[in-house]
Amino acid sequence: MFKCVVLSGYLLSSVLWAADAPIGWVKNVTGDASVSSHGVLVRAESGTAVWQGSVLRTGAKSSMGITFKDETIMSFGPNTQMSVDEYLYAPAQGQLSLVGKLAKGTMNYVSGIIAKLQPDAVAVNTPVGMIGVRGTQFVVKVEE
Repeated sequence: MFKCVVLSGYLLSSVLWAADAPIGWVKNVTGDASVSSHGVLVRAESGTAVWQGSVLRTGAKSSMGITFKDETIMSFGPNTQMSVDEYLYAPAQGQLSLVGKLAKGTMNYVSGIIAKLQPDAVAVNTPVGMIGVRGTQFVVKVEE
């Protein structure tokens, strides 16, 4: 029983630690873009950390590329806003999830390991519906 409690505590602490770690990073930016995380808004530049709960925004004539820990790539066009609502990447524990909401703008998505191992774990919500991933790449545009 004691071993089970210790192991459970270890696994729980690993998941909690992962929640406080970046889930991805800005790879490139053209123009004006920002990342809002933990209530702090920062100008996006190469290397800016992305966290679970981050809101990603691009301005007019701007673009931004993000690479997540599982090698998922998201590229955003001008006037885009997307939130990363849930991100779990612990394949050894079977914990895989990538859920976001594209409020407006254009996004190009290229699947990473999460979508390859568990396609049902990836979803992009929009104001009019939900996109489930069944392939490796898609482009979506949400107009205001």
